[in-house]
Amino acid sequence: MTYNQTYKNWKRLSKDAIDAHILEALAQNINYYDSLKMGVPASHLDKQEFAPDSQILDGSTFLKTLINNPNHIGVHTDTDLSEPYFSGTQKLEAQVIKIISDDILKAQPDTIDGYVSSGGTEGNIQAIWVYRNFYNETLHLNKDYNSIAVICSEDAHYSMDKASNLLNIKLAKVAVNKDTRAIKTDHLKEQLEKLQQQGVDKLILVCNMMTTMYGSVDALDDYMNVIKQFPSMKVKVHVDGAYGGFFLPFTHPDQPLTFQDNRIDSFTLDAHKMLQAPYGTGIFAIRKGLLKYSLTDSAQYVAGMDCTLVGSRSGANAISIYKILMNYGPYDWAERMLALAQRTERLKNQLALWHVRLIHFQGSNIIAIHKDYVSSEIAIKYGLVPDNHHQPEWFKIVVMDHVKGDKIMQFLTDFKQSLLSHDKVQELEKINNNAFAKA
Repeated sequence: MTYNQTYKNWKRLSKDAIDAHILEALAQNINYYDSLKMGVPASHLDKQEFAPDSQILDGSTFLKTLINNPNHIGVHTDTDLSEPYFSGTQKLEAQVIKIISDDILKAQPDTIDGYVSSGGTEGNIQAIWVYRNFYNETLHLNKDYNSIAVICSEDAHYSMDKASNLLNIKLAKVAVNKDTRAIKTDHLKEQLEKLQQQGVDKLILVCNMMTTMYGSVDALDDYMNVIKQFPSMKVKVHVDGAYGGFFLPFTHPDQPLTFQDNRIDSFTLDAHKMLQAPYGTGIFAIRKGLLKYSLTDSAQYVAGMDCTLVGSRSGANAISIYKILMNYGPYDWAERMLALAQRTERLKNQLALWHVRLIHFQGSNIIAIHKDYVSSEIAIKYGLVPDNHHQPEWFKIVVMDHVKGDKIMQFLTDFKQSLLSHDKVQELEKINNNAFAKA
């Protein structure tokens, strides 16, 4: 638990206080109905379809923000890079980034820039784009990217493949142990040797902070201890915390993937996973001084110009994060994540009694079960997601907020019956029937 941790920026607020802050922010934004401003290529949502005068709006400041339709183009942690017409809600977005960077990811005050993105894929591509351009500009590569490569584990999100393709840089993946999901350092060394032979001496390392398939966490030292054996190699480190960013820091408060590690320069988080914000809501956070390497100078009509991947984006997404964070506060949020982790632990313990081959990382809410134990009926009925739809080896359970005791008990009842009905599984895996009798 994190009762001994102090959160300087993140406080639980009443719903009335949250709504008051949002309404105050909206009042500072452009009012399309009353303002004389005519040069902004934007407006409120369509009145015919979205009924701005509906009584439903009275109970939801999020819906009011959605109707107001603020465009949050720019990076509002740096006020010089922001359009002035939506300054009210931009300030709340900057506050969200500060809470996440300083209180959750343990950065020093005023050292992080960031913005509310569309999700983990955008954040990961944004980071790799920044570091590719950083190498290009600081080392005068003249847009010859052949000496740059992204390196990550084979469990990394497929957005790394997208980034490699879009940004025209090499991608090297490191094999992992099939049961622990830890990277194989001997294979990492082989990959680095191959890259070196190809003329690569600049790395963009992506470290996983809970993978979406296994909940596994990369040990940054496993990478860095091998990379330092190649002294000519430069490295920039990005952490993909799309899944784990709102989870791991609360179930493992002393986990090491934070801005306190000076080797780490950026993080991606998703708010539409554990935070349950609307889809298309993520966070990108990066140390100050680096976002300028993705600045688009050609966007001369944008105040401060733009250094984000997508440019225009809905300010309502930032407001949704603000509402959720301030409604819970840090300690209530920690208890919520710990409850999910404990529920998962109890499910894992029951499966372990039956000698089921599985992968589970303590403090996570994901269990991956080996294919030998999962019948097609169980997989379909409970929507278990495979690691590979063509040749699955593992099927995962994710204990989200709606996966409560009754559902888990029903799953265990059906799963037990499925195991008992397959003699082959009993023979191969030596399932302990005494354990079943006690279940």
